[in-house]
Amino acid sequence: MRHAVQHTGLIGGVVEARAYQLEAVDEALAGSMLLVLPTAAGKTAVAWMVIAEILRKTQGFVLFIAPTNPLVDQHIKNLKLVIKNIEEMNLISMTGSTTPEKRKKLWKSARIIVATPQVVRNDVLKGTLSLKKCSLLVVDEAHHSTGKHAMAQTAELYNSECTNPLILGMTASPGSKTELVGEICERLKIQRIHMKTSKEPMLAKYLARLEIQEIVVNVPEKIRELVNPLELWINGIVDRERRTGRYVRPGNPSFGGLSEAMSRAQHAISLGDKTAYSSVSQIATAMTLNHLINNLLTQGIAAAREFLENSSEITNNTSKSVQNFHKDLRIIELKQNLNDMDEIHTKVGTVRRLIRQRLRRDPQSKVIVFASFRNTVESLDHALNDLKGVKSVQVIGQSDRSGKKGLKPKQQIEVLNKFREGEYNVLVATSVAEEGLDIPSADLVIFYEPVGSEIRTIQRRGRTGRHREGEVMVLVAEGTRDENAKISAEKKEKNMQRAVQRIRRKLPRKVHEDLSNLNNFLVKNDVEEITASDFIKNIRKENRPEMTEIDNNELPQINNKTKPLDPSNYRPKGQTGLDEFRKS
Repeated sequence: MRHAVQHTGLIGGVVEARAYQLEAVDEALAGSMLLVLPTAAGKTAVAWMVIAEILRKTQGFVLFIAPTNPLVDQHIKNLKLVIKNIEEMNLISMTGSTTPEKRKKLWKSARIIVATPQVVRNDVLKGTLSLKKCSLLVVDEAHHSTGKHAMAQTAELYNSECTNPLILGMTASPGSKTELVGEICERLKIQRIHMKTSKEPMLAKYLARLEIQEIVVNVPEKIRELVNPLELWINGIVDRERRTGRYVRPGNPSFGGLSEAMSRAQHAISLGDKTAYSSVSQIATAMTLNHLINNLLTQGIAAAREFLENSSEITNNTSKSVQNFHKDLRIIELKQNLNDMDEIHTKVGTVRRLIRQRLRRDPQSKVIVFASFRNTVESLDHALNDLKGVKSVQVIGQSDRSGKKGLKPKQQIEVLNKFREGEYNVLVATSVAEEGLDIPSADLVIFYEPVGSEIRTIQRRGRTGRHREGEVMVLVAEGTRDENAKISAEKKEKNMQRAVQRIRRKLPRKVHEDLSNLNNFLVKNDVEEITASDFIKNIRKENRPEMTEIDNNELPQINNKTKPLDPSNYRPKGQTGLDEFRKS
């Protein structure tokens, strides 16, 4: 039976009622809170209900910040569907595409504002916007709230300006390091963390089943041939630095080992060792080679070509080591070979096969392919052109690179809308499409490579299985960095829950359980209408573990017949016992 939430005056029967969401609403209204739920578990619906209650209780405005323009656009569309009398609230969006003069007039006119954090931060610092009357700040994708990110700075400005600040931070992936989770909570001034995992009974039944499969592919021999001279080159540098004692890690050269070696060389320079200058130059070359080798082995021709193009563009204002790198005959020859080659990496053929199989099984399917590099996205899009039934489109970031223009925010939104509406059925994207976007009918997500970040892995995976069963295919190039990245992401994801729990125990306020903030919420179905608190209590009762009066489990039979130990085992070595005298 379908249940729907109704809120006094502001939310109609659009939001499906889930007890764990209403529990989160109750806590969020009790103080600033970080909400951690799996992707597709309905974090945004929690925000809608909190917004409705805050607008009822206060005369202030609500500010909803999201990291990208497409996400801002998505939140605007959803709020229009959910909030009653939205015209009276004067819902507006604020992004970089809105001119400063226009923003100055609009800030004071709305009660619900959805914006990018950069715009909010900039206008607060200029004095164009005051956050004193902001009754609620909703922070979507709150894991960005660290370092110098505008999201963290916006939250700090809000907490310093507002007399009674209330923040709702939302994320599926707060990070695996306790320090980072702690920083998010510190910057947002979080008082509680509300976290549910996909295994909890109240939540599990609402999540579509997600099948994750790893596909190992071989690296083509031609690419191995291109890599061989580069490996000889980097191994020579690392062997030299091992002899100096600066590169100390065993095994093949790695970026971590090179970073440590660079730190040692720079420390040696600070101590007056002039021979370390040569090491710094050589290690910098090895780092560039490491990136190039990994691009060839795990990505292919297009990504390696892009890497070389990007690094050569800045040779006029960078170190001599990079300039010398591009003047080296081995690199000049490699560039010529790459320019004459089409994409030959096995992963491209695998992507074609997976998409063809999926569309044969269900012609109405939609597919997203994630790749890290724009040239790889371009190559994949080109490789899919001749597949029957495939209508593919690229989504990339907005910055211009290597003489190629990016997609402006409006163009990104337009492409995503066309994909959502069915004009395209395959989306080939860089990281710009990873976060938050609700593309409900993406039945298959293909990772062109595993990523070492647990946050990006969770975000990518969350683009499918949002409303029905989905598949995730991860392509792993055998014997390459792909294998380490996959292991790293899995380990970090397991550590994430531990990190959240550690910080949770340190926060000032404990779980708010009395459901006293839900008095204005009703849950309706075809038969009855009950209060939200009674609805939660009923669901809790249904999911309570049953206790049996009699334990019918059989206890294992324990054999108590043990052989007595010889008395000599109890005496110090060489000591004679009374039993010995008896024998004699």
